[in-house]
This record gives sequence, C-alpha cells and structure tokens, in this order.
Amino acid sequence: MRRIHRAHAGGQGLFDRHSDLYDRVASRLARPLYERVAADVAAAGLAEAARVLDVGTGAGHVPILIARARPGRRVDGLDLSAGMIEVARRKAAVAGLEGRVDFIVGDVADMPYPDATFDLVVSTMSQHHWPDAGAGLRELRRVLRPSGQVWIYDFRHALPQAEAAARDAFPGQVVRREALRTGALRLRLTGRVMVGPS
Repeated sequence: MRRIHRAHAGGQGLFDRHSDLYDRVASRLARPLYERVAADVAAAGLAEAARVLDVGTGAGHVPILIARARPGRRVDGLDLSAGMIEVARRKAAVAGLEGRVDFIVGDVADMPYPDATFDLVVSTMSQHHWPDAGAGLRELRRVLRPSGQVWIYDFRHALPQAEAAARDAFPGQVVRREALRTGALRLRLTGRVMVGPS
C-alpha cells in the first residue's frame, strides 16, 4: 500500500501513542470548524440515503456531528492513525451511533472503498499533511459518485495546492476556493476548496 502521509511520519507516531491527548487539544481548537463542516453538510440538500466520507477524520468529531444532525445519514471516517480511529470508535459508541458511523484505518491515496461509493467527501485539516495532493485527489475522484462533491477544509495557505490538484483530478468540473470565518475571533484562517459537477 502506498502511503502519502509519510511527511508527518514522526507526528503519526505521536498521534498513535497520544491519541487521547491530541484529541483533547484538537477538539478545543478546531471545534468551531468541525461544527461549521457538519452544518455545511446538513445544509447541502443531500438525500437521506446519501453516503458521506470524512478523510483524515482524526478522532471522528465531524462524522459524529453529521450523524447527530441527520439521524438517517450514514457517515464513514478514514484516518491513517490506528490510535485516532480507536478514539473515534469509542466516541461513536458512547454517542450511540454504532452502525451509522463507521471508522476505518486507511490512506487517502489508497482507500479501501469501491469505486463510486460516496455522494460527498469532506476533509478537515488533513490535506496539508498530504505530500502528494494529486494522488489524494485522484483517489477521492475514484470513490466519488458522478454527481458527488468534494469539500476540503484547511488552512488558507495550504489550499492553493489542493485547488491545483483538484483541477487536475476533476477536469471539466467546477473547482472553487473560498475563505471561511470560524471561531470566536471570526478570523479567516481557514478556507475550503469545493469540487462538484459543472
């Protein structure tokens, strides 16, 4: 299996060994963004049976928030860190969401899903870890249904790379980038790249 997350291999061990600590810190800092992503998904007008994938899910905050907002929705989360996936599964069990939220260890460049599985793929604060954004975006295209969308949320300075890779991976589709305001200070530190049918 080709792994494109090797750029943070040292950090990967940190994520695995200290998953609970990382989760506590990240959930405090990123909670407003997680809530924004879940609200965006809830407002997307997807059919109730639509499948959503969160790539780089970490401790599973985004899939859990999405599943809580839409009781009929099935949500998957994928992360390279087995430790983070373990935390995510525990959180889903505590929230009573087993069977509606599924978490798998895997790499964005080689995902264990069949072609055309998902209606929407989101990624929150993960893309800046991908040394090969093109490989990741091509794999997202593979698992996306023809009418599906990809939304990549990340630091604004990391999004030009995602935008360029998305234009290459999704020729003929609409790709746009926008700044977001989240958090108490309402600063525009993050943004998203959106890919969808033309």
